[in-house]
Amino acid sequence: MYAVIETGGKQYRVAAGESIEVETLPGEVGAEVQFDRVVALFDGDSVKSGAGAVVKGTIAAHGRGEKTLVFKFKRKKQYKRTIGHRQNYTRVSVSEIVA
Repeated sequence: MYAVIETGGKQYRVAAGESIEVETLPGEVGAEVQFDRVVALFDGDSVKSGAGAVVKGTIAAHGRGEKTLVFKFKRKKQYKRTIGHRQNYTRVSVSEIVA
């Protein structure tokens, strides 16, 4: 059984026992989190709406992603800028899907 949840403006496919990296969530490492915005539930061959379903998990870690380089350039104008960005994330271990 797996579910599709929505958090941080993005959708993630999760199953019990997996860990996912989502946008930063408030809370300490080891705190329980609950995702109640479940879009869909998949159980074998059947597909159900996620209304009333909850995905439970624990915060495993907070961290920062890989650096992304942004390079701005305008030809013939001697304009060049290099900017780096690292996105914050929270790693969540999914413990169970309650339908």
